[in-house]
Amino acid sequence: MGSSRLPVSLSSTVQRRPNRARLAALLNVDLLRNVVFFFFLLRWTRKAVLQLRGRGVLGSVTDVYVSVRRLLYSVFLRAPGVREKVQKSVAESMTKLENKLVPRGPGVTHHLTLPKEGWGDEQVSSELEKLENMEHTRWEDGMVSGAVYHGGHNLRKLQAQAFERFGVSNPIHPDVFPGVRKMEAEVVAMVLNLFRGPSGSAGVTTSGGTESILMAVLSARNKAYRERGVTEPEMILPETAHTAFRKAGQYFKIKVHLVDCPAPNYQVHIPSVSRLINSNTILLVGSAPNFPHGITDDISALSRLALKKFLPLHVDCCLGSFLVPFLARAGYEAPDFDFTNRGVTSISCDTHKYGFANKGSSIVMYRTSALRSYQYYICPDWSGGVYASPSMAGSRPGALIAGCWASLMSVGENGYIDSCHKIVGAARKIEAAIREHPVLSSDLRVMGKPLVSVVAFRSDTINIYDVADSMSAKGWHLNALQTPPAIHVACTLPTVSAVDKLIADLVACVETESDKERTRIAEGKKAKGPPGGDAAALYGVAGSLPDKSVVTQLASGFLDTLYKAS
Repeated sequence: MGSSRLPVSLSSTVQRRPNRARLAALLNVDLLRNVVFFFFLLRWTRKAVLQLRGRGVLGSVTDVYVSVRRLLYSVFLRAPGVREKVQKSVAESMTKLENKLVPRGPGVTHHLTLPKEGWGDEQVSSELEKLENMEHTRWEDGMVSGAVYHGGHNLRKLQAQAFERFGVSNPIHPDVFPGVRKMEAEVVAMVLNLFRGPSGSAGVTTSGGTESILMAVLSARNKAYRERGVTEPEMILPETAHTAFRKAGQYFKIKVHLVDCPAPNYQVHIPSVSRLINSNTILLVGSAPNFPHGITDDISALSRLALKKFLPLHVDCCLGSFLVPFLARAGYEAPDFDFTNRGVTSISCDTHKYGFANKGSSIVMYRTSALRSYQYYICPDWSGGVYASPSMAGSRPGALIAGCWASLMSVGENGYIDSCHKIVGAARKIEAAIREHPVLSSDLRVMGKPLVSVVAFRSDTINIYDVADSMSAKGWHLNALQTPPAIHVACTLPTVSAVDKLIADLVACVETESDKERTRIAEGKKAKGPPGGDAAALYGVAGSLPDKSVVTQLASGFLDTLYKAS
């Protein structure tokens, strides 16, 4: 039986077709790979260009050096032998901290389960009195920097009345608690007026400065996404800006650019801010004043930059709160900081600081209600009904709003001018002593030009953390700062009556540390000596470590210790 064969030309054509198909497939894969590689290269080239433009060649090289140094040091800390020593030191520090914070021993009772039968009022009151009188730093005598923004015993009694009347209230139900709704709206209106909000400005009450800052950042992020399609948001802030902005960056996946605040004025460097702005920038930030050094950034310059670049600008006035708006009327130099700067789009103000309201009270303000709406959370299709919340919280304590309203109405404008005069006057007295007293001026240096309630100082000749520990030994609780090493005093109303004692004790401590330093140098020892007390040990060591994992571990352990009941 004969076999049939395809013509040679047809057979070749059939063989070539699969080859061509395979070749085309390979070409498509190569093309796709090249396209992906091209976009990958374009993406990273753009990032590199933005990095070089924002940080410059020297700054970029420095960033790489710091990153590599930190990486190598972290590898070193994980090396056998080193890791065991580090963990042993951490464990010893945590045991020491726990022994200090968690009361134990004779006479200490720990309540770890519910009582079988509820206590009577007298027993509860007696135990509350014991808890109130536990050994503590004497904030009542003005021995604490910041922390307690006390408005006086009469105001505390009035706030207690507000709590009694509105203890069960919840602003999430405005129809059930119309009085709370009214007070909340009025508190926001009063604070907006204080910060010279324009027609159409708006605000929201929050649980504190951190939430106010989180809300302002969230609003800016949502605005940038909806109006400009920004999916890789970035914000630019002074390195001295409150750490709540960094928290917001972590929570909301926003890249944070920190800008230097160089000596001698310690204000944010405006040209550096300008260079870092790009198409992903969603927010600029300034402080009035900042927490570390009490310095107010150049808000006018930031405002002009924000207007030029069509960007939101947030002013953090949480610490300045009810002092900065009254500086001029109290007879002091006042910075330019509020909504009269057209580029300022949001401001945060803590009514629970120098407004003397109870802790848990702050306001975030916006130039327009449209900006405020970007922080709202609304769920229209939940099975439980339409849900709308103006801020992080759902249910909120109406009693805090009532206490805040009562505080503002009780103190009034003249009362706040008077407290501003006293508090800022105390800060100026401390500043003048550091600049002019022969003992203090020889070793201490005031940082920048503080205008409000905080005075920060450092030293080139003695270990400033040893000074902090010496002041702690005398009963003072001051704030230790880092980068650069420093101390600050945040004055409050209780500080006013204690300012002379503070200065006298500071003189004694500096004199003692200066004598120690002279002795060390005379003996041929290293300047400033090894770390001494708690502040010197923690910040002295932390400042010298390229990798902060040990400090992070200690801080995490501290947070764990706060929840140890026994």
